[in-house]
Amino acid sequence: QVQLVESGGGLVQAGGSLRLSCAASGRTFSNYAMGWFRQAPGKEREFVGSISSSGGSTYFADFVKDRFTISRDNAKNTMYLQMNSLKPEDTAVYYCAAGLGFSVRYRRDYWGRGTQVTVSS
Repeated sequence: QVQLVESGGGLVQAGGSLRLSCAASGRTFSNYAMGWFRQAPGKEREFVGSISSSGGSTYFADFVKDRFTISRDNAKNTMYLQMNSLKPEDTAVYYCAAGLGFSVRYRRDYWGRGTQVTVSS
């Protein structure tokens, strides 16, 4: 089992920045590809970005490219999502995911409980 706990969400004005963290415990963190998803009210959960187990490869949804970055510190069992130039449409609950495949785009084995991000206009 892997336990994932997100933190860092909150209220921010449009154009602002937030950094989310996902702390993992349980199995060997460096074995897992990681990533972020989000779900806005009334919408389906959608992919935001992913990072490979080594941290050497990242991939982002088109709507966040050039605004968001993902990194991980395998020594600290933590993944980060740096969000810049935030827009009101980025408002959602952000979820951390872990998977044993190459990318969480294709396989998610574990989910966190989410952290709320609200961007005011």
